[in-house]
Amino acid sequence: MTDSQEEATVGIPTGTSTRLPAAASPGAQVRRPYWAGAATAAPGLLAFTGAIGSAEPHAHAAVQVLLVLDGEVVLTDRHGRQRPVQAAIIPAGVRHGLRATPATHGLLAYLDPASPVGRAATARTAAYGDADAVSTWQAAARPGVMAAAPRSPAVVPGSPALMPGSPAVAPGRAAMRRAAGPHPGAGALPAPLSRALALVPQLIDGPLLLGDLAARSGVSASRLGHLFAEHLHLPYPAWRRWARLLHAVEAVRGGATLTEAAHAAGFADSAHLTRTCRAMFGITPSQALAATGWHSLTRGRR
Repeated sequence: MTDSQEEATVGIPTGTSTRLPAAASPGAQVRRPYWAGAATAAPGLLAFTGAIGSAEPHAHAAVQVLLVLDGEVVLTDRHGRQRPVQAAIIPAGVRHGLRATPATHGLLAYLDPASPVGRAATARTAAYGDADAVSTWQAAARPGVMAAAPRSPAVVPGSPALMPGSPAVAPGRAAMRRAAGPHPGAGALPAPLSRALALVPQLIDGPLLLGDLAARSGVSASRLGHLFAEHLHLPYPAWRRWARLLHAVEAVRGGATLTEAAHAAGFADSAHLTRTCRAMFGITPSQALAATGWHSLTRGRR
């Protein structure tokens, strides 16, 4: 089964919603929430700092750590329950929606579920009950984030106060690290799974079939698939989409167009990349580029 065929089973949403607060009075001029800030990427990590917008319901194959510095974010879980949060840890593969009030700022980190910090964050949420419940996401973050979360003054997108290296956000980043790990429930990965993960960067621009990885790792395809589900809490195809997306992000940061990045990461084309990005983050790559300013959208659409 191809990536495109697999995506058809995910329930990819169409369009991005920017919902307004219900309390807005008729005729009042209301600022719509939008994404604008700075993004950084490293192996196994994608992080965003700045103005937080709204995102339609989605499920990303990464563990998300959210810290709200100013304003309000309301999360919706797959049960339809809504709750305003200051901090949350959302497990990989869990469907959720996000609604932010205007002038909301914060930090979001997307952790590879295969990384030590990603596994620690997953273990932490598992210790608090129903992984699909917004109350669990909030409770899992409370010990490390909410007790130390700073409150920021009102700032504008692009302000030095919200850049990743700013002293203003350093306490928040430290709190996020405390929330995500270490945790006693996050043990070492089995050797065959570690070998398979190490092979992925070399094969990312190809089909990246489970059977090929399994043969190179010395186990059967069914066994390797079981290891992905057991230790990363994701089916292999979902994790593969995350790995491709992260590789595409790295290519864009290096100056590639969306089409070039899509091909380098093993997507069929830029439309395939767009569908995957929307399914995982609730926004399109073009919206993400506009939010981070990595390079012009005109070049990105070439």
